[in-house]
Amino acid sequence: MHLTGAEIAAWLGSYLWPLFRIAAMIVAMPIFGSILIPVRVRLMLALAVTSIVAPVLPPGPAVDPISLASVLIILQQILIGVAMGFAMQLVFNAVTTGGQIIAMQMGLGFASMVDPQNGMQVPVLSQLYLLLVTLLFLGFNGHLVMIEMVAESFTALPVAADGLTRNGLWTLVGWGTQMFAGALWLALPAVASLLVVNIAFGVMARAAPQLNIFAIGFPVALMMGFVVILFTLPVVVPQFETLVNDGFALIVRLLSRE
Repeated sequence: MHLTGAEIAAWLGSYLWPLFRIAAMIVAMPIFGSILIPVRVRLMLALAVTSIVAPVLPPGPAVDPISLASVLIILQQILIGVAMGFAMQLVFNAVTTGGQIIAMQMGLGFASMVDPQNGMQVPVLSQLYLLLVTLLFLGFNGHLVMIEMVAESFTALPVAADGLTRNGLWTLVGWGTQMFAGALWLALPAVASLLVVNIAFGVMARAAPQLNIFAIGFPVALMMGFVVILFTLPVVVPQFETLVNDGFALIVRLLSRE
């Protein structure tokens, strides 16, 4: 069996370039991109998805794998994969930020622990919301949708030296503002309820100055915060579903080169 250099280069390119895009998305996306997932597991997952997707992809460009053009193609594939994973990562960060806002309002901001998703200290309440939305994301089959979208991205953005446009990158940067808007949207019911409690404390302090509001206000605000969370937690499900759908819509816009 005789293989030419061009045939070997084409075979390597058909698997090598999709691997970079898929691996970059897996590293950047939530859940699979967590620091708790070993690097070997993520690499094996990327290799498994690439081995399934690569045979049905459009033929790649006839470029020598060891050349400057190949390096540019690899960088572009990494950029596309990271952009897709980062767009969904912002959705999870919005939930974490919303939990931080609620925790600070109810006086629970001092209780923090390490976030396994990002490896940083966050309030325990943010961990509660993060675990909830992680289970919801897996229940929605969001991870399978992400794999399907990265497979379809090779049709919308074929392997080439050009990919994401400047407008697409600017759209991704602008999506960062939606993270804070989504966080405020999640935290708004609890914040509004706790604001009423704080206003009541202010009225009590004005009417009866001899009462030590600081001594009784903290435990009351803490208990009221838990009550508010109990009644508003079911509302997180449709709100998170809306944020995820917006994240998928953003990925579609990125792949359409708008």
